[in-house]
Amino acid sequence: MSTPVLFSHSAKHWLLVPLCFVALQATANETYDLTFQGDGSFSYPHAGDNVEAAIVEVNTDEVVAKQSGTIADTTEPAFTLQFDDALEEGKLYDLHYWIDSNFGGGNEGVCDPENIDHQWRIQLGEATGDMTEVVHHAPEELTPVCATFE
Repeated sequence: MSTPVLFSHSAKHWLLVPLCFVALQATANETYDLTFQGDGSFSYPHAGDNVEAAIVEVNTDEVVAKQSGTIADTTEPAFTLQFDDALEEGKLYDLHYWIDSNFGGGNEGVCDPENIDHQWRIQLGEATGDMTEVVHHAPEELTPVCATFE
């Protein structure tokens, strides 16, 4: 006596096709670049200081990329940090950055409190394409972000 067959051999393969398609879709999200620049307003107070930035995926609070550079003394933009393929389509992102300014103390190369090392958080929103974010030096909008860089 034989066991009844629920699916034919070819039917089993057709059932796998939608599963493979879903798996490919999950891994096939587009990625985009972020160009992050500080305008010339950073040059006077921060020329020669190091700037560090991190892209943070909002829903997981995961740092997905970091970059650093030096603030120029006379050029516009004062700094440019390039994050290639760091943003995944449909995900929400913030940008955290700080300047190692050491106003009134602090430690070189260490993110100190925002009255010593300037720090900011920018909401980038959902990634839908390549982005360019240009910021103006705004010490009145400081936000503590040192934990991102520990």
